[in-house]
Amino acid sequence: MSADDVIKAHVAALQQGTERARAVAQTLLDVPYGDGDGEKLDVYVPSNPSLEMPLVIYIHGGYWQFLSKEESGFLAAPLVQRGVAVVAVGYDIAPKGNMDLMVSQVRQSVVSVVQQYSHISGLYLCGHSAGAHLAAMVLCTDWSQYSVTPQIKGAFLVSGVYDLLPILSTYVNEPLKMTEEVALRNSPSQLVSQLKNSSSACDIVVAVAQNDSPEFRKQSEDYFRVLESSGLKVSFEDVPNTDHFNIIEQLVEPNYHLTQLLLKMMGRS
Repeated sequence: MSADDVIKAHVAALQQGTERARAVAQTLLDVPYGDGDGEKLDVYVPSNPSLEMPLVIYIHGGYWQFLSKEESGFLAAPLVQRGVAVVAVGYDIAPKGNMDLMVSQVRQSVVSVVQQYSHISGLYLCGHSAGAHLAAMVLCTDWSQYSVTPQIKGAFLVSGVYDLLPILSTYVNEPLKMTEEVALRNSPSQLVSQLKNSSSACDIVVAVAQNDSPEFRKQSEDYFRVLESSGLKVSFEDVPNTDHFNIIEQLVEPNYHLTQLLLKMMGRS
């Protein structure tokens, strides 16, 4: 397939999965977490929710400039059937949003979820590609600047970007307009000591697709190694027979390796 066709097929798969999730879950759509137009969440709740249910916050990818929460509920279909709530986060993609704003928005979304759903049994993060970068930035938040300190039990970082410097000279940075300073302060690979302070109890899974591009694979391998050498609770998943897109698309399937791993982490397998 051509590059454009690959993206179209990916969006179609995510949309289809999200429609399926909306058919099997109770939904609360466009729940505000801030004052901005883009600062909204979609919530997918099991049809018989329990007070003690785990909750997964999903942060979409799209190189910080494509996709939205509208096609980001796909992973809820198998999860709500196991009594897990899912929240898909919207944020202001470029060019409307810059990197500092996006990071601040996803952090605020997590605070808002914790405040609205204080009775959950555990909070988990999942992000894909640019969304894995944003999820990693949530893990390195200095929560003393916020009204609550979220206790994030687990995080799935799927085919992510953890060092933004290699992006500066590519087309991806054209709408982002990041300087080196912005890239450094928003690179999870530079913030491991802060992650250790904020999220040392979190179980982190760094997952990469067997057929991800060499740079994506290198970023995941390097980030895993630096977390591991810092004594954090981290594991590495090299997912066979996947590429950058279907590694996340397959979370619609209850028997898919990463779906099972996520359910196991939450005690729902």
